[in-house]
Amino acid sequence: MTVPNVNVLIAAVFVSVIDDAHRFANAHQVGAYLGLVPSENSSGDRRRLGAITKQGNSYARATLMQASWGLIRMGRGDDPLQQWAKAVAARRGKFIAAVALARRLAGILWAMWKDDTAYDAARVGSRSAAGLERQAEDIKLRATAMQRAAQKARDRARPHERKLEQLKERPV
Repeated sequence: MTVPNVNVLIAAVFVSVIDDAHRFANAHQVGAYLGLVPSENSSGDRRRLGAITKQGNSYARATLMQASWGLIRMGRGDDPLQQWAKAVAARRGKFIAAVALARRLAGILWAMWKDDTAYDAARVGSRSAAGLERQAEDIKLRATAMQRAAQKARDRARPHERKLEQLKERPV
């Protein structure tokens, strides 16, 4: 109940549905168990993600969704979870942000229960910042790889350009 917008009812429902925190290896398994992950209908090289699977306990999923909507609509913006959800809402829309926040809340509640710790906004913020830094590094690496590929393409095209220039300079 130390997580913002998580009250006694939400905490009790989560604990009763999950039953034992140690039966899940990671937070993604908890989100999948509650049906908060996107469905997938893929074939070949095409990946199609759909709406959430809605597997698992619908009441637990609904209470987590209510907690996420309340957190998104909270007035003060000093909590890292709220800032993260608002950033997702700006990119993808508020409904997707609410589901993503519910999935993230489930993972946080599971980790707190498994490790027997209380919610620490500073820790969540530093973890989020570390994740964003990793994303930025990944984007930077992809950008440099794209620049190298473009340069190689330019270098490969240059001999042809020189031949065309030589042909243009020759008298006919």
